[in-house]
Amino acid sequence: MNTISSRQINLIMVLMAAGIIGFSYFCQYQLLLEPCLLCLMQRFLYILIGLLALLAVLQNPKQIGLRIYSTLIILVSVLGVMVAGRQVWLQHLPEDQIPSSCGPSFIDMLESFPITEILEALFIGDGNCADIIWQFMGFSMAEWSFLIFLMFIGINIRIWLKR
Repeated sequence: MNTISSRQINLIMVLMAAGIIGFSYFCQYQLLLEPCLLCLMQRFLYILIGLLALLAVLQNPKQIGLRIYSTLIILVSVLGVMVAGRQVWLQHLPEDQIPSSCGPSFIDMLESFPITEILEALFIGDGNCADIIWQFMGFSMAEWSFLIFLMFIGINIRIWLKR
């Protein structure tokens, strides 16, 4: 990783985030897998990571600027680990402990509820978030997302420590 510049690493993160978002839309509109509230929150966090990395690519800052961008991406990624971790936890609960899954859709929530209740639902999720509707190599989307957020943290710790 020493031969790759921080700008190239940020570009790779932009491409990764774009690929993840593209795949999420493919799953939603081609495979007809409806995203739950926690999935939507993770999607937003990937967009935020991609935008921060894109700004770092375009600006090409020196060490202090790279540390600022890396710190912001680490913070967003930690939030992503928390959201994805919550979904993984929900997916592994015994069936009798899964929260009710009869909540309103996200669009209905936007029209009917105050923003504080919407944000709470986005971070806590509901019973729909416990459904495992897709797997690859034995891992659910939430588990892959958890690992990817951890990878973003690791990459940015490496950027932060690079001299």
